[in-house]
Amino acid sequence: MQVTRELFDDVMVPNYAPSSIIPVRGEGSRVWDQNDNELIDFAGGIAVNCLGHCHPALVAAVNDQASKIWHLSNVMTNEPALRLAKKLTDATFADRVYYANSGAESNEAALKLARRWALDNYGADKDQIIAFKQGFHGRTFFTVTVGGQEAYSDGFGPKPGAVEHVAYNDLEALKALMSERTCAVMMEPLQGEGGLVSPTADFVKGVRELCDEHNALLIFDEVQTGFGRLGSLYAYQDLGVTPDILTSAKALGGGFPIGAMLTTAEIAKHLKIGTHGSTYGGNPLACAVGEAVMDIVNTPEVLNGVKEKEAQFRAGLEAINAKYNAFSEIRGKGLLLGAVLNDKYQGRARDFMVASADNGLMALVAGANIVRFAPSLIITDADITEGLARFEKAVAQIVNA
Repeated sequence: MQVTRELFDDVMVPNYAPSSIIPVRGEGSRVWDQNDNELIDFAGGIAVNCLGHCHPALVAAVNDQASKIWHLSNVMTNEPALRLAKKLTDATFADRVYYANSGAESNEAALKLARRWALDNYGADKDQIIAFKQGFHGRTFFTVTVGGQEAYSDGFGPKPGAVEHVAYNDLEALKALMSERTCAVMMEPLQGEGGLVSPTADFVKGVRELCDEHNALLIFDEVQTGFGRLGSLYAYQDLGVTPDILTSAKALGGGFPIGAMLTTAEIAKHLKIGTHGSTYGGNPLACAVGEAVMDIVNTPEVLNGVKEKEAQFRAGLEAINAKYNAFSEIRGKGLLLGAVLNDKYQGRARDFMVASADNGLMALVAGANIVRFAPSLIITDADITEGLARFEKAVAQIVNA
């Protein structure tokens, strides 16, 4: 069978509009398409491929576990799931782990747990969930409702109730909305899809204090920010604020689908037997890969390296902008960065992404006005330099058109 981009239109639901490029193999931070054209990967599968493509330790973990046992369901537990859970709890505030297959499922579990915790402890009236405008928490009906982007949540009928939104970094607006009816506040410790928006120190601290004041849970969605992306294992560890529930996915599996919800023993006890579940959650293959990822990422070498590579990225992007004046700022943290387009190029982020691909670079967007970068955490300095050179060609192509 000849596999072409046209085949996508014949056999796939049209909710995506993928590039004409079809990658067929990858190594490190480089991939090759069907025609053996090489691209440098600054996209990372949307902050997923934290160790690049086909990292030897991850390939070994898959191969080793694949020859042992693939799937059991949660009628029985398995060794990789327990080993990874132990490493996650040892490295974080959490005592307990729930496994899922994705960030959306992890967030769904967190929201259901928060509602059940509130019901058990305070009664049915404590049901309000507050989240932030321009947030993103997944595509299930519950998580897309909690995410603060109507473009994703509208058009599917009545939404789950008792969900409200305020502006990110607006502590006064949150304070005005919160009450004893609030059961949880859900936030990203750096908004990803919403524009690479970092929280102020006062905002994060204030959210924690308001949750404590109103007996509400603080849920950190670390699906995109977690697992080394910002330079610490989880972003909360650099913010001086500890959530009650944390969700993880994307980089947790380095490209293999896995998600996790982490919380304390006291909160976790409210998901009693039978209250929630996942057929594939915690399957041995995914957890074996996740353990291999964690053993590499949760090291000073990699985490400190993220901060060093951020500096290299920022310097390179600023140098490009000094020549072409296309960006108003470079936003984000660690290796989750965004070049914000200035007034002259408003709405053209996708044009920059397409031009990047034309020049051998995989990039992302975050909305219509930000070109986003989320490369491997261990991308080489040489690949950063070459990738930025290719991005400069893309910027020149747009600016000089």
